[in-house]
Amino acid sequence: MSLSPALLGEAAPAQAFGPTIALAIASGLALLGYVWVGLLRAGNADLASRPPLRSVPPMALAWTAQFVALFIDISGYGLATPGARFGFAPALSMTTWLVLTVYLVESRFLPLHSVRRVLAWLAAVAVLLAWSFPGESRPTAASPWAPLHWVLGLASYGLFGVAVLHAALMNRAEARLRHKQPGAGGMPLLQLERLTFQFVAAGVGVLSLAILLGWWFTPSWKWDHKNLLAVLGWLVLTGLLVGRRIYGWRGRRATRWLYAGAGLLLLSYAGSRFVLEVILQRGAGA
Repeated sequence: MSLSPALLGEAAPAQAFGPTIALAIASGLALLGYVWVGLLRAGNADLASRPPLRSVPPMALAWTAQFVALFIDISGYGLATPGARFGFAPALSMTTWLVLTVYLVESRFLPLHSVRRVLAWLAAVAVLLAWSFPGESRPTAASPWAPLHWVLGLASYGLFGVAVLHAALMNRAEARLRHKQPGAGGMPLLQLERLTFQFVAAGVGVLSLAILLGWWFTPSWKWDHKNLLAVLGWLVLTGLLVGRRIYGWRGRRATRWLYAGAGLLLLSYAGSRFVLEVILQRGAGA
């Protein structure tokens, strides 16, 4: 006995009700956890200050809940319109989650705890955006390599996000040392600088693979704004590594190149998708 199309049409939304509720609950828990951490007083503003112990459980809960929300949202698992969804807001949320993941690991070995509240607020905004603008299911990929291209692109976003975080901490540490402010002596300047360029190098490598895969499986490569900005960002960040290697660039000159390259990449995908999805209100296939 076969079910009629009408019955199937009525069953689909009912089956998607559970994952939709799960997505809302996970997003809500992540948002509440990050806001809780963001509202906690930091105490000593020194870079080496320890975070309050009461911030650990809500941060762990928020980080886990954000991952669950991202999995349901991006994969489309169980939703009424299944399929991968790579809107601008989920991409930003994934980037902040990756940055937080690296931060939570690194903060166990390096004194980076004073940025916890800033990251919590950024993550809260990203979760709220992803909840409000989940994006639309993408059309069937033109190549089996397309999902790998998307994953590599998101991974490069995360790596450059971590590099920007370390660069900002490095600039802050240098400013404190220059003005001889209290607490500047314990800041791991050399470690921050080394980690910054390690993440830049890793990001350039992953981004290079993503661009090559995109060029390879796309039947008719075109220089639209997204591809042009991505390649320009790659050129700027590669130029930063070359300048560091040959001319020994460091300090503010290096971080300006990093910020410029990361900004171009942000405009490349998240910026273009924001214009299409929010301003022009066009679908994922645009």
